[in-house]
Amino acid sequence: MSQLINGILKGDKRSISRAISIVDNNEPDSIKIIHKIFKKTGNARTIGFTGSAGSGKSTLIGRLAAEFHSLGYKVAVLAVDPSSPITGGALLGDRVRMMSISDEIYVRSMASRGAEGGVSRSLRNVIRILDAAGYNLILVESVGAGQLEIEISNVVNVTLVIFTPQTGDSIQAIKAGLTEIGDIYVINKSDLDGSAILYNIISDLIGDNDKKPVLKCSAKTQKGVKELAKSLVNLLDDKKYLSRERSILEYELRDIILNIIKEKSIDKIMKSQEYKELVNKILKKEIEPYNAALNFANRIIT
Repeated sequence: MSQLINGILKGDKRSISRAISIVDNNEPDSIKIIHKIFKKTGNARTIGFTGSAGSGKSTLIGRLAAEFHSLGYKVAVLAVDPSSPITGGALLGDRVRMMSISDEIYVRSMASRGAEGGVSRSLRNVIRILDAAGYNLILVESVGAGQLEIEISNVVNVTLVIFTPQTGDSIQAIKAGLTEIGDIYVINKSDLDGSAILYNIISDLIGDNDKKPVLKCSAKTQKGVKELAKSLVNLLDDKKYLSRERSILEYELRDIILNIIKEKSIDKIMKSQEYKELVNKILKKEIEPYNAALNFANRIIT
């Protein structure tokens, strides 16, 4: 363990990858790793990328990662993919799509493992490993998963929402609440027809009050990528977004507490004789499920 921790702190990629695998698989040593490195964290800034499938997130992140690297940042990319129904591992393998990124940029695919919002439970701790390893800018790509795309905003300092023309993204934005969670909005593939119309629609959806940036770019042609990178750097330096760290930690603590309570409650319920008797009463129509559940829950909580 001490050798692994030292490797992380020295930025050894093999140690980093091993530690991430341990944390991502929720192995027994995962808690020990975070305990050992926790005081070395808090220096990295995070940008989350969300948007519907096919919006070009991976390509745009690849372009931006290279741009941030040229600006002097030590960059890491975490791509949260849908889980394989067979192995539970990352299904899409964004590393293949980002092979053009410099070797100095660390790229890792992670499986969502069915977590709410396409954000795996281990994501926050994986960010901490990279933080302790000296990566000061971490880009996180979330799964394109409809309404669940908004979860990423609870994990990162800045959230970038990506739209693309000719895919009905303006309607998707309204349905998913994407116009509420972004700090900056990007019309990618702006070289396609309809980008100007989509730009105007998204600008109107964002509203005039406390209006946030809406930019156009094309990851394919690289037009507007430098401007987008500069806008993101400005947001990362903004005190408003630096202070978001507290709300991120509050959300994480609440999430962990609720998960622990849920797991302990399920175990207690399944072993309860009263629970089994309630099932029999429901089968006999002596009580309906809602009142049975409400009474049982109230007794557990109190």
